[in-house]
Amino acid sequence: MNKAQELKISSVIGLLSKSSPSGMSTSGRSASGSSLRALLRRYFPVHNIILDMANQNFRPIVISGPSGTGKSTLLKKLFAEFPDNFGFSVSNTTRQPRAGEVNGKDYNFITVDEFKKLIDEKAFIEWAQFSGNYYGTTVKSVGEVAKAGKTCILDIDMQGVKLVKETDLNARYLFLAPPSVETLRQRLEGRGTETQESVEKRIAAATAEIEYSKTGAHDRIIVNDDLDKAYSELKEFIFEQK
Repeated sequence: MNKAQELKISSVIGLLSKSSPSGMSTSGRSASGSSLRALLRRYFPVHNIILDMANQNFRPIVISGPSGTGKSTLLKKLFAEFPDNFGFSVSNTTRQPRAGEVNGKDYNFITVDEFKKLIDEKAFIEWAQFSGNYYGTTVKSVGEVAKAGKTCILDIDMQGVKLVKETDLNARYLFLAPPSVETLRQRLEGRGTETQESVEKRIAAATAEIEYSKTGAHDRIIVNDDLDKAYSELKEFIFEQK
């Protein structure tokens, strides 16, 4: 946790110490440290995750990049090699599962009504809509990884990155880029699961993401033109002392 985040939590603690909402002590004494931590966990779910990360001294890693750049393949290799070190924050989505995808492992596949209910409950750290489908990362999914003592990996899009940057998660950001937009187009068309309209939408989104990556929003950019090389660079970034 950096100094700015420590100061922010300290100011929240100060406000809580001076207030007395329903169910809190109204005595003249300040609440104990443990009580204040409990209050933070109750009223500020994102701070709940921050407290767990501070206790265990690790930071989540946000991996983003256009669809078709190999994020899923690289993450599967990482989790297979280091099963005890990392945990995947499973996103919720309203889209239909692709062949081979497992509910609860690749995504939590839910209905639009269920997704909107979670939005109303402020359950998401970030969420976005793309091609008529909703995608989102819940506070709960990140917290479960933190509680297990593992570094949380989040695979999210550009909009999600922007939203996470507005929170206090103190994440590290990696962008996985294709060698070129044309190579990306070939990969998407080679899947055999995308309509031409879908491919064009993904190419447009990819172009925007690549431009965003040039703003310095990420800590590292890896070009996946060779899977083994990209995986080596991914591990180098992840295991850097930060």
